[in-house]
Amino acid sequence: MESVGQFESIVNDSGLVRLERLSTEEITGTEDGPGIIERYLTLSADGSVMLQDMQLNPDGMRIGDKRLCLHTFSDLDDLPGRVRTDGRYERLSTDRSDCRLSYASPVGIMLPCDHIYNQWIFIDDSSENLARFEKTAKNMQSLSRYSRSNQINKEWLDEYLNVAHTNGLQSVRCHCNVIAWAENGDELRRVKNDVGSALALMECTPRHNTIDLPVLYWAGIPGNEADFPSEESFYTFTEQALCFFTAETCYRNSLSPFGLRMVDRLTGKPVFLDISDLPMKKGVVTNRNKFILGPSGSGKSFFTNHMVRQYWEQGTHILLVDTGNSYKGLCDLIRQKTNGDDGVYFTYQENDPISFNPFFTEDYRYDIEKRDSIKTLILTLWKREDEPPRRSEEVALSNAVSLYIEKIKKNRKIKPNFNSFYDFVRKDYRKVLADKNVREKDFDVDGFLNVLEPYYKNGEYGYLLNSDKKLDLLNKRFIVFELDVVKDNPILFPVVTIIIMETFINKMRRLQGIRKMILIEEAWKAIAREGMANYIRYLFKTVRKFFGEAVVVTQEVDDIISSPVVKETIINNSDCKILLDQRKYQNKFDQIQNLLGLTDKERSQILSINLANAANRLYKEVWIGLGGTQSAVYATEVSVEEYLCYTTEETEKLELTRLTEKLDGNIELAIRQLAENKRQENKQSFNP
Repeated sequence: MESVGQFESIVNDSGLVRLERLSTEEITGTEDGPGIIERYLTLSADGSVMLQDMQLNPDGMRIGDKRLCLHTFSDLDDLPGRVRTDGRYERLSTDRSDCRLSYASPVGIMLPCDHIYNQWIFIDDSSENLARFEKTAKNMQSLSRYSRSNQINKEWLDEYLNVAHTNGLQSVRCHCNVIAWAENGDELRRVKNDVGSALALMECTPRHNTIDLPVLYWAGIPGNEADFPSEESFYTFTEQALCFFTAETCYRNSLSPFGLRMVDRLTGKPVFLDISDLPMKKGVVTNRNKFILGPSGSGKSFFTNHMVRQYWEQGTHILLVDTGNSYKGLCDLIRQKTNGDDGVYFTYQENDPISFNPFFTEDYRYDIEKRDSIKTLILTLWKREDEPPRRSEEVALSNAVSLYIEKIKKNRKIKPNFNSFYDFVRKDYRKVLADKNVREKDFDVDGFLNVLEPYYKNGEYGYLLNSDKKLDLLNKRFIVFELDVVKDNPILFPVVTIIIMETFINKMRRLQGIRKMILIEEAWKAIAREGMANYIRYLFKTVRKFFGEAVVVTQEVDDIISSPVVKETIINNSDCKILLDQRKYQNKFDQIQNLLGLTDKERSQILSINLANAANRLYKEVWIGLGGTQSAVYATEVSVEEYLCYTTEETEKLELTRLTEKLDGNIELAIRQLAENKRQENKQSFNP
């Protein structure tokens, strides 16, 4: 046990893998669940199968309905002359990247059938082994005159001994086998062929062992290694024996209560993944911010819809800034499911222009952030970007906002909006300025009112800041700002941007202990261009302190390379990086790799995305990297209903919109009907 403890310490101290000793309950099981032995004896990963009769005939072993077959690595004649730790996997490699898998990966998770891959290494006394080989070599030498094979064997033994002594290698015994099973004869024959093909990929000669199956199965029971038949092993060195170990494993569910469901890219099984809280607790990342890069058509919108839907369902407050109507379907669905209590969608239309009321709060609470956002908004409307306000003007505006807030708090019959603020400045505040003898050159109230008149009542933009909807966005958990129409409008866009930032900052400050997320799609380019880059910087540097995360989504490589905001702020403060199919940018990927600080392994993972997708499944793969230390490729595979909700294909969106109108606005029922129709169409196409 002391040696085992030392081995455990050495392995755990490496930081690469971690060993944990199984408890008695994990080995033998409890009343509530099976242990590892019971799962092995039933050939059930979760132990859900009851114990069944075993038939241990050498020519046909069975466990219940499962028929077993065995392929062994026990004879050196069946093994290649050289082995390696890893090799290039062609299906996921390109001319610019190598996907490296372990040498034994073909019989690991790459083998597409139910199976167990057993590996034994017996560490005997190496000195005794070598001494015995020395004696055997001498015997072979003396017998070489009678048989050439004895001379050849002697030469092989000499080479083995020379390598051992020259390099100081440890002599060990090794055995590996693959136990696979199926429930009928035809399927078992296919399984045998699959295993044989996998062994051939390792350059091994497939040996179907029909005699030793019961013995080796019994020796494979966890803890029963002592019953292993020694004649089934071969001598090699530790390094070579370890090459037969598999380094790949299936993805495991995160133990965190918060996360999102993705899919194992190989098996198609759902995986529960936490890319926010657990990495923070383990110190893998220092913030929850995310940077998402994916060209058009890579499945970017599907992934972000899939992510924010699950975050919303787990109580997150989400604010989305979009320029392509990517989230309208999801927002409409949420609004219907909450009976209008959530799912707010802001967009500009000629018959329904975008409008806000930055002065309205349900509780009449106006903290410093709220007051500052109102002042910033009015200042933006009043002054041009190249026209900085004087100190006296800033003070006068600040006083005007403060006095107006005091007035509406005292007299709640006054509707808080821009119109009443404008009236207050024109009448009440004008008197205040006169009583203080404030000179016109210090604050020109008439000039102030003249500039802001277009936003008052019947002015050109009188609708913009006077919304009559008593909508306090603080308590709305799903808000979408669609900026496609207004992003190039020099009047509307700065106002909308300030409203967006004020809304999220208000959530940050006031919703303590509640998760917040702001996701900015391609609109971040416009926001940065309009001098709002400071908001982006502020968000990415401080949102982590308020249990929040900022997410930026982009599709153009040149945007990353050319924008100092992205380069210096977003990327440096986003410990979670998410990339989708980058094959369009293979020739530019060196720049992306350098900018994002990706390793060669991460590069290979990213460039393997969607290279070998299963033909019978519809999904897009996505690479997720955390803190530069953990990374993997997952699949975004959704139901037909989710597909119809997330799709950005114009014809499919139009079909859903028309059916929703026919069903009196019931988008959920429209999605269900369309999904059922598509399933019926697929059945007919497969059964003509």
